[in-house]
Amino acid sequence: MNRGLYALVGSQFLSAFADNAILFTVIAIVMQNKATPAWYVPALQSVFLIAYVVLTPWVGHLADRFPKPWILIAANAVKAVGGGLILLGVDPLFAYGVVGMGAAAYSPAKYGILPELTDTEHLVKANSWVEGATIAAILLGTVAGARLADHSIDLGLAVSVGLFLVSALAVLLLPKLAARGVSPGSPLGKLWGLIRGLLDTQRARLILLALSLFWACAATLRVALVAWAPAVLHSQTASDIAELTLYLSIGIVIGSGVVPRLIPLAQVRRVRFAGYGLGCAFLALAFVDSLWPARAALLGVGVFGGIMVVPLNAAIQQIGYRTVGSGSAVAVQNFFQNAAMLVSVGAYSLAAGHGAGPVATIFGLSGLVWLMTVLVSWRLPKQAAG
Repeated sequence: MNRGLYALVGSQFLSAFADNAILFTVIAIVMQNKATPAWYVPALQSVFLIAYVVLTPWVGHLADRFPKPWILIAANAVKAVGGGLILLGVDPLFAYGVVGMGAAAYSPAKYGILPELTDTEHLVKANSWVEGATIAAILLGTVAGARLADHSIDLGLAVSVGLFLVSALAVLLLPKLAARGVSPGSPLGKLWGLIRGLLDTQRARLILLALSLFWACAATLRVALVAWAPAVLHSQTASDIAELTLYLSIGIVIGSGVVPRLIPLAQVRRVRFAGYGLGCAFLALAFVDSLWPARAALLGVGVFGGIMVVPLNAAIQQIGYRTVGSGSAVAVQNFFQNAAMLVSVGAYSLAAGHGAGPVATIFGLSGLVWLMTVLVSWRLPKQAAG
């Protein structure tokens, strides 16, 4: 791996670490303020996702119009501004939305710069380094951020802001790269064209629906845990909740690791069994009332989720390669997944504001996963082509 890739991986680790640390710092703020309404945490996640959905047509355009290192630096600076606003006492509902704007701009530049830093032969390896750094940052940032915040909110915020700035400085070690340039046409029009091109087949529509369903359920579960853990497990701190989400993340890593041996791309319909397992894991979580069974249920949610998502990701990339291009397929996939997460978390926020409890929400997620798995597997064509 060349020096530029080391710099990018280091920058990504620091930025993703701070993304998760700042989220659990905000959760600590909420848990320490007993008067915070039940809808507040899901609303926080919603404002973050709004930035991803609304900015989708433009962030990819900017990543090609300007040199990508500039975009990475600017995105980290925007994230740091968002964290600084929370530190200054600005309502997190606004400030965390600013962090989301920076994250939305960071993502396409992070992936788009890889072909400019390495040759085709080493591109898969470069992607694996970036993904590995991201997973490590999520796991470590979640726990470390929560523990820092439980010790001191200001310290947790200051460390997160500092890491965003160090991540920006690490980008300066990248080689100077010219802007790729953009084709004529409006970003909105281009996005609509990509969506139409990718969704031309029933197979693509159903796979994208299944992926969006999983990430919508995962996002809703993550925010529901903030209310569920104190109510059911009597958790008192952000660290307790961070530890629970850690089991979910570890499960996804395990599922992602074992699935290549279980589900080849030609047999993608086998993911329906993982879908049924995922529904059962949600149902088990709704019934548990002690710590170790809860950890086991969350690990199961992660394992079945990882087994479900990896083959579906590969299938949509294969379809994209044959139609609009694999990179464009990822852009469309991200748009729909973030939109689905926004709708689901927004619905939970509305339901929580009207008194719906987290246990009922988890029951609902179990039923939704089972229903959609039956519908998708019934309609999904058996052939791998599409």
